[in-house]
Amino acid sequence: MKPFKELHLGEEAIGGLSAGVIGTIIGFPLDVVKTRMQVGSVDGKQNVFAVGRSIVQKEGIINLYRGIAPPLISLSILNVTTFTQYAYYRELYNANPGWDYRNFFAGMSCAPVSGAVSTVENLIKTQMQLDNLKPHKEFSSSWNCFRTLTQQHGLSIIYTGHVVNTIREASFIGPYFLFYEGFREMFVQVPGINIKMAVPVAGGLSGALSWFISFPLDCIRAGVQGQTLPPSKGAVEVLQGLIQERGFRGLYAGSSASIARAFLVSGSRFSAFEAALWMIRGGRNYERHRD
Repeated sequence: MKPFKELHLGEEAIGGLSAGVIGTIIGFPLDVVKTRMQVGSVDGKQNVFAVGRSIVQKEGIINLYRGIAPPLISLSILNVTTFTQYAYYRELYNANPGWDYRNFFAGMSCAPVSGAVSTVENLIKTQMQLDNLKPHKEFSSSWNCFRTLTQQHGLSIIYTGHVVNTIREASFIGPYFLFYEGFREMFVQVPGINIKMAVPVAGGLSGALSWFISFPLDCIRAGVQGQTLPPSKGAVEVLQGLIQERGFRGLYAGSSASIARAFLVSGSRFSAFEAALWMIRGGRNYERHRD
């Protein structure tokens, strides 16, 4: 493996920024649909296409992007920190490309910092999406939502659901990078598949599979953060309520939207990340360094 002095985290940060911007713009409408289905604000029998069509018909297409400002900012920050952390940790753990378990632990190690960023973004996003269902909207914008909540309840309110969200981050990011590294390495070795095909497909599969694994925790997170604040229920109570009301299948409410979104977003995210690194330095350096 190459020494740490050859690890240019600034370049990884630029790649992460590209991944964050592109992924957010592509995936946000499906995230709106997913949240509506998770918190039970629509008929549970409706599928992702029916819910999306209903939102457009009743509220207008612009509402598929209502509340995008915080995630556009925070997910850009999140991807910058996550991709740079991952580059650092995979070097620290001496991980190789491919199905190396150390890629999993490198991803999981990103969870504390990633959770600190995504908890705030998820709370504002969830509150904004649900506020759109009210006859009289409480928040005029994402910034107004943030300011109103902190003025009414104090700054700590923006970390509602932080513990369950950080656990969710760990359960997502670990498999996310393991699957990506594994599938990417596997695909590039298949005759007829070039890197331009391997990256988005590997990224899409890694996103879809990781979301399937972590989705129950995301459903609980949405239940905690989707309450009228301050929350009256913690993660355990939300879990118990979901099981009582919907059964264990309730933990996967909205999963079709989430998995579809994850495939599209992750495929575009890794494509943007690798394209940025290719333009900066001609590709990912560490692939040339193996044990």
